Order: sequence, then structure tokens, then C-alpha cells
Amino acid sequence: MTDFVPINAVDPAAVEALLDRAFGRDRHGRTAYRLREGMDPIAELSFAAIEDGALVGTIQCWPIALRGDDGSLHPLVLVGPVAVEPSRQRGGLGKELVHQALDAALELDLDSAMMLIGDPEYYGRFWGFSAAATAGWRLPGPVEAHRLLARGPNVPAIAGELGPRVGAVV
Repeated sequence: MTDFVPINAVDPAAVEALLDRAFGRDRHGRTAYRLREGMDPIAELSFAAIEDGALVGTIQCWPIALRGDDGSLHPLVLVGPVAVEPSRQRGGLGKELVHQALDAALELDLDSAMMLIGDPEYYGRFWGFSAAATAGWRLPGPVEAHRLLARGPNVPAIAGELGPRVGAVV
């Protein structure tokens, strides 16, 4: 049986070790890491999966913003990373973790503008994420345009730069 607990209830070193196993030690140079640099995850939307006392998965969500070229500012929630112990991958645990985060976002009314970098077939099929509004978005590093996905009624379809949401309180 899997228990889902707030990620803050888990040793941060264990979370980092799981992320290393799931994504490699070189993961810190990826665009998603640069996008949320200096931010703390949104505690209410970040979870750990525990089985028999062992950490087997995590999901974190982050406060970011789109700064429109027109001067507008649009708060967004960055979903991910979703990390699953390599021996447990492809068993549905990642899907359960995403459901935990999205359900919490809905309950807290934080689901109106969410985005992620990921597989459009997977995230689109289960949760309605798409690249329909993101063509004009720029990130602090490279990303394949079809993998820049968003969902929610407040997702802005404008040109602008994504970055940390400075002064975010969630």
C-alpha cells in the first residue's frame, strides 16, 4: 500500500537522492531547474509516496510567472518534477502522484493556470495539458516547443518570459 504524505514530512536528502536516481546527477542544468531557481516548492501541492517506510516517489509544484512582452504578469504553477524509484517506474505511481498534486490544486483553487515540461501524449491524455497556448513562451534554457504544456482557464496565450514568481506566497 502506498501512502501519500506532504513532501515536507520526508528527509530532503532522501528526496534529492531519489531525484538523482530518477533523473541523474546532472539534472540541475536542465531548463526546468533554471526556471524555478531560488524558489521553494508549494508545500500544499508537493507530495511523497511512501511504501513500507521507504520513499518511492515524489512530486513538487512551484510558483512561477509569465512576464508578458506587453508588461503583464501571469502567475502559474509549474508541475514537476515527478520522480519515481527506477525499479517502480511504469507501474502507475507517477500518475498517482500527479493526481495527488492536481487534486490538491483544485481543492485550493490553484488549478487555473498550470504548466509543465513533459510528454504531450501522456500529460494531454490524462490531464488535458497541451501546447496550444505556449508557442510564445520563452524559458531560461532550451526546451522542445511541443513539450511546453499548460492547462487551465487562466493560461495566457501571449508572448513572454517564464521565470520564478518573486515574492510568491501560496
